[in-house]
Amino acid sequence: MPASDSNQQSDNKLKWWQLSLLGVACTVGTGFFLASRIAIEVGGPAILLDYLLAALGAYLVFDKLARMTAETPLEGSFRSYAKKAFGRWAGFSSGWMYWSSELLIMGSQLTALSLFSQFWFPQVPMWCFAAGYDALGLLIIFGGTKGFERMENAFAVMKLAAVVMFLVIATLVLSGVLTTDKHGPAMPGNWFPVGAMGVWSALIFAFYSFGGLEVVGLMAVRLKKPEEAPKAGTVMLLMLTFLYVASLAFVLVLEPWKSFTGEKSPFVIALADYRLPFVPHLFNGILIVAGFSTMTASMFAVTSMVATLAKEGDAPPTFATKADRGRKGRLPALGLTAGGMTASVVFALLMPKSVYEYITTAAGLMLLYNWLFILVTSGRLLKTGAWGKAKQYAGIGLISLAVAGTWLHGVSRPGFWISLGFVAVIGGVTLIMQRQWNKHRAGKSARGRKRLSEQGMVRFEPEVYAEADQRQAGRDRYGGKEPGR
Repeated sequence: MPASDSNQQSDNKLKWWQLSLLGVACTVGTGFFLASRIAIEVGGPAILLDYLLAALGAYLVFDKLARMTAETPLEGSFRSYAKKAFGRWAGFSSGWMYWSSELLIMGSQLTALSLFSQFWFPQVPMWCFAAGYDALGLLIIFGGTKGFERMENAFAVMKLAAVVMFLVIATLVLSGVLTTDKHGPAMPGNWFPVGAMGVWSALIFAFYSFGGLEVVGLMAVRLKKPEEAPKAGTVMLLMLTFLYVASLAFVLVLEPWKSFTGEKSPFVIALADYRLPFVPHLFNGILIVAGFSTMTASMFAVTSMVATLAKEGDAPPTFATKADRGRKGRLPALGLTAGGMTASVVFALLMPKSVYEYITTAAGLMLLYNWLFILVTSGRLLKTGAWGKAKQYAGIGLISLAVAGTWLHGVSRPGFWISLGFVAVIGGVTLIMQRQWNKHRAGKSARGRKRLSEQGMVRFEPEVYAEADQRQAGRDRYGGKEPGR
């Protein structure tokens, strides 16, 4: 490779702090600015504990994912590691489960973006906004990875600035610079007004706020030094945890927790009494930026995922991205993403709101199932001691706790059953594909044996070939190495 080409590829690589900033951009979205209101309504002021637990769970997941990336950077990230650890069925099911869940979530994000935009333009139909944001997101992804990174970094700065601005305004309120004729700031009298069960029920919404780690995992392969992936993830999660907990603590001090009802962001509700007419417009703009940022990140992730699946034969080959075809190589995968998003948006706009909320919740649960798969995969691929095993089991326990908590709330309980339905469908397809793969492998082996036998090169001994097939299956399962080696 010429030196100039090598230098250009090096320049396109990410530094660890750039991946941290990109992670913040891919994570902070409507899941925090809006879902935090539901968390407060369900769990009361004690949801601060939920966000700390969710941050710990997110750290344990990304720590394992980052360490697998540091040891062996693979395109496709978590689904490639699942395939390496457990075989083709694991990579197939993990990849398609992630693709399906993200498409459903993107549909809800586009619906939310359309609602936010109608705050300024109530006469414009929602489908017009949805189509516009969809087209803009696809255009950004079509522009390439570099353009996506620049856009997300700019959005990250904007979102961080918005949260910092809220913290500054809240500080001015607490110091008496900004006053109100109403109740004013006050510490909650009871931090556990709904009890431990309410806090448990709200844990799932706290985990939603950290959704986006998968996108960062897919981007980690582009680090200049893959061994710095754990550091990038740690810094990212420390930033997110501080911003989430600090801003929500101010929200709960500025306004009684029972005030957080309806469809407004808790940040707008908390400042509504302080004669700041720009606040609703400012945070409406922030919600649009945050929602569009996370939607575009999800769009990038599912497009990359389907391209990786196609390259490895787990999706039609036409969706594989060809490096020598430039931007045209991304068109088939982008077309599939666009078609899926269009169907998801139509589904969101036509279906009753409560039912679609159930399906969106199910999609979020499917993401947590992928997190569980990441932790289980790390146990197979990483050589860790007692402390590493303890972190793995702690992460599995926290995520299982969040999933189980969906049983305790009327809105999230149907989503749990829907998520199991999606898992059953994907599992059924995986079983069908597994049989096809086995038949194809058996047929290929038989043809090879027959050819060699006809050429007189070897004797046809079935028991010898059966043993060879077993060894090959073991090598496929353990990433090219025979079991036990």
